[in-house]
Amino acid sequence: MKEKRSPRFPVQPLARMARRLAVTVAAATLLGLGLASCVVAPPRPEVVRVAPPPPQAEIPPPPRPGHVWVGGHWVWRNGAYIWEPGHWQPVRVGYYWVPGHWAQRGAGWVWIEGHWAR
Repeated sequence: MKEKRSPRFPVQPLARMARRLAVTVAAATLLGLGLASCVVAPPRPEVVRVAPPPPQAEIPPPPRPGHVWVGGHWVWRNGAYIWEPGHWQPVRVGYYWVPGHWAQRGAGWVWIEGHWAR
């Protein structure tokens, strides 16, 4: 007497699906490992040959709880300095804000981004 197989669960399509799944997982793992080993160097700061103008006077709005005021600064864009107004930055507990600033490097100027420090 022959064994009857259930028509609802044919064996071959399930085996084929399992094989496809295994190949997909293996490919995704290899891709992830390949991307994990990529090292992206931080962009080199642009050296501007023209000194920045003096900072503009800003009157910050009233204090906001849980925020620190980050003063405005000059931004070098399309060959000219443009004033970027200040803004409120959420406080990071245990850190203090180090303001960004323009620093002279050789014959030019580079913008040092503001950041949180301990």
